[in-house]
Amino acid sequence: MSDDSFVKEVDDELRTDQFKSIWERYGVFFAGAAIAVVLGTAAFEGYRYWNAAQASKSGDLFLVALTQAKDQKQDEALKSLAELEKSGTGSYPVLARMRSATVLASKGDAKGAIATFEAVASDAAVDPAVRDMAKLRAALLLVDHGSYEDVAKHAETLTADTNAMRHSAREALGLSAWKAGKVAEAKGFFQSIVDAGNAPRNIVERANLMLSVIAASGDVPAKTGG
Repeated sequence: MSDDSFVKEVDDELRTDQFKSIWERYGVFFAGAAIAVVLGTAAFEGYRYWNAAQASKSGDLFLVALTQAKDQKQDEALKSLAELEKSGTGSYPVLARMRSATVLASKGDAKGAIATFEAVASDAAVDPAVRDMAKLRAALLLVDHGSYEDVAKHAETLTADTNAMRHSAREALGLSAWKAGKVAEAKGFFQSIVDAGNAPRNIVERANLMLSVIAASGDVPAKTGG
């Protein structure tokens, strides 16, 4: 036997003895840790499966509600959305609230729709981007169903240059200002859309149209009903 082989055998025996000694002292802890890892993995996989199943169920119910709304079955859609708001997982409950407001508006219940959007907008637990969208939707409804001050209360905070919804918010404010006889303010909002250079084309086209209407009317405000 060579010296190298002898040294290797001795080294292996020492390692074996050390392992036995360690196992006798700490083996139960190693076993416990291994079991914990197995159980933890099983629990995690079980949770993932449950979560996926719940998300799939919520998604199916949301699609049912959308189909019902599309088929003009608003009452059935509202019922499905109410159920989803209570039992849905992930983002589906807040999506259900937003969609419920849209369905209410389509039914002619502007007051109910505005109240629902306002509730979402004031809910601190909702994602800020969704809250901003709810503010904008409320403001757009209030153009026809509220005062300029009502619209401004929801839309003014969205007009900052860093807000993704600034152009739509300015359009809502412009329309409301024009209806309220605030011609200079209306022109200012529509002109800011045109001058921005990065507003969506359809919003720019509407802003230019409104500027033309204001110019053609000799700055006379539009007549509003009621």
